[in-house]
Amino acid sequence: MNKKKLIIMISGRGSNMKAILDKMKETKAGKLVEISSVFSNNPLAPGIEIAHRYQVPVKIIDSNSRKRSFYNMQLKKWLNEQNPDLIILAGYMLILPADIVELFPNKIINIHPADTKLHQGLHGYKWAWENKLPETKITIHYVDQNLDTGKIIAQYKIDLSNCKSLDEVEKRGLEIEHKFYSKTILDILTKTN
Repeated sequence: MNKKKLIIMISGRGSNMKAILDKMKETKAGKLVEISSVFSNNPLAPGIEIAHRYQVPVKIIDSNSRKRSFYNMQLKKWLNEQNPDLIILAGYMLILPADIVELFPNKIINIHPADTKLHQGLHGYKWAWENKLPETKITIHYVDQNLDTGKIIAQYKIDLSNCKSLDEVEKRGLEIEHKFYSKTILDILTKTN
C-alpha cells in the first residue's frame, strides 16, 4: 500500500504540527502516512526545531527577504515537485495564491479558531471573547481562493461560558485544536485509503 504523502506548513511555534506528529507516531497512521516535509516561510519559527527533533525534513523559503510574487513562484515550484497528497496548514500565516490552490484542489486543509460562516481572518478567539460569545467553534476546512471560505470538513464547539479572560479562551481553544485537527486529518486519510 502506498503511503499518503503529507506536507505541514507553519510560520510560528508549531504546536498543532507537534500534535499531528505525535498522533501519527502513536497510531497506525504511521503505516498510512509519510510526513515528507515541514515547510516554513519564517526561518526563525520555533516549530522548525520541533520538526528537527522529530527528524522530519524541513524546507524554508523566507517570505520576508523577497518580493511576494517571487516567494509565491518558488513555493509553487517546490510544492509541485513534492506532489503531496495533502497539505496541512498549521499556523501558516500567509494567504496561498489562487494558482497554488488550483494546483491542489481539495488537498489543502486549514484549521480556523472560529465558525468560518461568522468570522474569517485573524484573531478568532479574540473576536469570540470581545463579542462575549457563550461558545465558539473550531473549523477545519478545505482551502479555496478566498480567506477562510472553503468547504467545511468538521467543526467542534467550545464552551466559553465560564472563561474569565482571553488567555483562558485561547488556552481552552488550543487544547481542543491539538486533538481535533489530528483526529480529523486521520479521518480524511482513512476515508481516502
